[in-house]
Amino acid sequence: MKILAVDTALGACSAALLDGEDILAHAFEVMERGHAERLAPMVQEVMSSAGMAFDAVERLAVTIGPGTFTGQRVGYAFMRGLKLALKRPLVGITTLSAMAHAAMANAGVQAGAVLHDARRGEVYFTLVTKNTTQMPDQLISFDDGVSAILKFIESFDGRLVVAGTAAREAVRAVEANRHEALHSEIVAPDAIWVARLALTAPEPETVPRPLYLRPPDARLPAAAS
Repeated sequence: MKILAVDTALGACSAALLDGEDILAHAFEVMERGHAERLAPMVQEVMSSAGMAFDAVERLAVTIGPGTFTGQRVGYAFMRGLKLALKRPLVGITTLSAMAHAAMANAGVQAGAVLHDARRGEVYFTLVTKNTTQMPDQLISFDDGVSAILKFIESFDGRLVVAGTAAREAVRAVEANRHEALHSEIVAPDAIWVARLALTAPEPETVPRPLYLRPPDARLPAAAS
């Protein structure tokens, strides 16, 4: 199955075109801003590099969050428009799931956690194994995330890797509690893993919805009384 996937949810912009497990074309750029301007040209570059027309794509995939409010919406809106234009199914993959599975593959382990700084003493958190989601994407305190990892490690017969911007601090906390966890440098999803997870997902019956774990800080001005 030929699948086109993109991500703009966190500190990078990426696009990937896969045919099953084969990577036909891929682009990944670290960026905090500018996703909206970069995404469309990047997708076109990926398609041109593979020598493939858009109508040959059989499935689409995008990260649905959590992420920055603006970045998350860029990729989602772009792929929803492409879905309407191509009349192809669109699969939503969570940001942290893509990061966790990439970290597990890189480290060669069977379990992964992501702690990504969400400010205010909180992190975006998930804990997965290769075949199951132990704790889905959620917003929790850093300490609660570390506690969840420690509890899991005590009952898991294997090694665990931690990704995300708060991963290094989390690994130190785990080690301070006389347990071991590996540290991954992954701090943003890669569209390759968005595509890989979407390939095995069931055919979506509806358009995926964005995953917002925290409302935006910006507020509309109150109406004058």
